[in-house]
Amino acid sequence: MKYEDDVPVPKPKKGEILVSLAATGINFIDVYHRTGLYTDLALPGILGREGAGIVSEVGEGVDDVKVGERVCFFAPGTYAEHVTVPASAAIPVPQKLPLVDAAAGLLQGLTAHYLTNSTFKIQKGDKVLVHAGAGGTGGLVVEMAKIRGAEVFATVSSDDKAAIAKQLGADHIINYTNTDFQKEIMKLTDGKGVNCVYDGVGKATWERSLKSLAPLGMLVLFGNASGKVPDIDPLLLSKHGSLFLTRPTLKDYTASRDALLNRSKDLFQWMADDKVHVRIAKKLPLSEAAEAHKLLTGRDVAGKIVLEITQEGKED
Repeated sequence: MKYEDDVPVPKPKKGEILVSLAATGINFIDVYHRTGLYTDLALPGILGREGAGIVSEVGEGVDDVKVGERVCFFAPGTYAEHVTVPASAAIPVPQKLPLVDAAAGLLQGLTAHYLTNSTFKIQKGDKVLVHAGAGGTGGLVVEMAKIRGAEVFATVSSDDKAAIAKQLGADHIINYTNTDFQKEIMKLTDGKGVNCVYDGVGKATWERSLKSLAPLGMLVLFGNASGKVPDIDPLLLSKHGSLFLTRPTLKDYTASRDALLNRSKDLFQWMADDKVHVRIAKKLPLSEAAEAHKLLTGRDVAGKIVLEITQEGKED
């Protein structure tokens, strides 16, 4: 990764807006693009998938977004001071919500929303296991699962993170560094297992996650923090209780404008009501994006890492 400060400011095309970025969030998808696990980034290219800022220019045909509006969005190339974005992707940011919080919470918050409200639509009393329950996405999944009435089991890697998961509302916390989480789940559920496992870790956990499920349960693989999950024999699903397996992505759950706005409306309202909390663990300048990746992959940070890009981001 190389920081360059002489990149020209892009011009918005028809249907696009130009945003002066206040902040961008660091996510594992950025790591996957950097390492080549995901190959849809043309090289040389600019990393980043989420941001928030002020609209500084609108392209031809754009009449529903105005210069000066505060927006957040998903778009490629957000490790930058300026980025062009389809106007249809722009999400209004409430005035009371700091732009840096919008940038930090958007991808992880909407991911947690679709996981708990759509992929496996939690019903009151459901038992769910959330891996990395003190992490950025994991912590939000814990909070949203509690909003929907679940009994939440969370795995963590330290006593400090256990305290965070407890504060977020997890009912049972398992430190996977000294406890086999699969055995502990079976012990805590009297051998029945949980209804759903939200697994963003991948390679290191998927098999025990599968074996932690109750019959007809669902394994939701939504990340690869420890590496790519190997090919899975479908017969494993029948062997362990007619299980369900899915590998969802956010883009499919926000494919329509209505879905994007409805999910973000819920997220911002819960943030305003203090029901979900975007925990920013570290703020770094844009020039230190490489250091941000080291911190993220080191897995010692409990919360979101954000690149602050302009004074608006710092003041917010």
